[in-house]
Amino acid sequence: MLILAYILVSLVTQRLVDAKIDVANAEIDRARVAVEQQIEATATSASVQVRLNAARAALTARSNSGSESQTVYEPVLVVDAPDGSVTVSPENYRIPERLRTFVAQGQVSYQFATIDRADGSTYKAIIIGSPTHSDIPDLQVYLVLSMESEQATLSMLRGVFSAAAIALVVLLVAITWLLIQQVITPVRSASRIAERFANGHLRERMGVDGENEMARLAMSFNSMAESLSRQINQLQEYGNLQRQFTSDVSHELRTPLTTVRMAADMIAYQSDDFSPALKRASELMIRQLDQFENLLNDLLEISRHDAGVADLAESVIDIRSCVDVAISQTSHLAESLEVEVNTDMPEDAVKMTCDPRRIERILRNLVANAIDHSEGNPVDITLAANKEAVSITVVDHGVGLKPGQEELVFNRFWRADPSRVRHSGGTGLGLAISHEDAVLHGGTLAAAGQPGVGSCFRLTLPLEPGKRYIQDPLPLRAPQAALEEASEEAPEKEPESQDESEEKP
Repeated sequence: MLILAYILVSLVTQRLVDAKIDVANAEIDRARVAVEQQIEATATSASVQVRLNAARAALTARSNSGSESQTVYEPVLVVDAPDGSVTVSPENYRIPERLRTFVAQGQVSYQFATIDRADGSTYKAIIIGSPTHSDIPDLQVYLVLSMESEQATLSMLRGVFSAAAIALVVLLVAITWLLIQQVITPVRSASRIAERFANGHLRERMGVDGENEMARLAMSFNSMAESLSRQINQLQEYGNLQRQFTSDVSHELRTPLTTVRMAADMIAYQSDDFSPALKRASELMIRQLDQFENLLNDLLEISRHDAGVADLAESVIDIRSCVDVAISQTSHLAESLEVEVNTDMPEDAVKMTCDPRRIERILRNLVANAIDHSEGNPVDITLAANKEAVSITVVDHGVGLKPGQEELVFNRFWRADPSRVRHSGGTGLGLAISHEDAVLHGGTLAAAGQPGVGSCFRLTLPLEPGKRYIQDPLPLRAPQAALEEASEEAPEKEPESQDESEEKP
């Protein structure tokens, strides 16, 4: 619309200018003839200025009378003397120098200019000039035609188009407002309701108003929300039943397990009198009962975490003692597999607030898992602390972890290689429980590893449960292969050997 208005104004402006130029060309021809006739009728004895004034007066009367046309103009006569002087009628009237140059060359020329009035105001005009053939050498006649009427016409057009543009803007604003009310507002409302629904407010529904597209969208959204709500409730009920079932089964199995344990202990007490085969069966039964009891304990612990009833028995301890307890509890496994456990801990006490039982269980699971997967290689335990947190890393140099298994190791009953023989007798829940215990303290438990090189598990705990910490005291780095370490050390040793060989002579 604005472009169209601009084009129309430009076309009208060009038409008005062309019409004005045509009128000026016609009038300058008449004026030239009239000036030449008036100059010839004037006595040659009179001065140039008098003769010019007389000719100009005749032209002025001709313009005002409108005898031949209705065009009003102001005539100006100019004579360029050979000595460089200029005679103008009316006196002191200024014609643009460039226009005078073209006319002096014998051309009929025009120029648009701003003319000053006697009262100090100005107006736009077209000045057209023409040379003459008279007894006054270098006589030029100019007509000054006002452009005020054309300007008024253009101003009116601009006003009309401006009003149209304003009306168009108002109309667009109104249409936009209607669109917002009819489309955008319901969409925003739907977005807010969807966000609340995603945040757990399953009863949220959209209002249905009318039978338009938004109403149909609201009905579809409500149907989807209703279906999702039913499925989520079913899943929650199923999860609750599953957790309740796990807890109930674990509790119910404790009584018969205790009875079987007592009977197994009595049998084991008299195992010296048994045959080798029967004695072996008794030991196997005791070992399986131990593993079954551990499984029940882990299931009960997992059910507490799932139910959100797990709590912390907080006390201020030296975290180094938990490391020592974990190493002591797994020493029999390390001895049987001939695995050396190395520790790197600060000499000074590292005090923190935590649940010692849960921290010992986390470290026991990590150390036992490292020993079980070390392939006979040493296990390294490192402890470090800063002002906010404590980190403990357990590194083994065994089978390691494949890419993507860093998160899977904390899943329940997950095993990297189901065919691999476990020496620690784990239930498959140890690392999952350890991860939950770390989160319960406000900490993290993460893993990294390389296949065939080893793995690293890092436990980071705040000095006070639930407190935030910015930086882990220890980095999480997977063990590096021995060849890589050797290649990194080689460039440092070569210059030394060269220097020694040079000094010996």
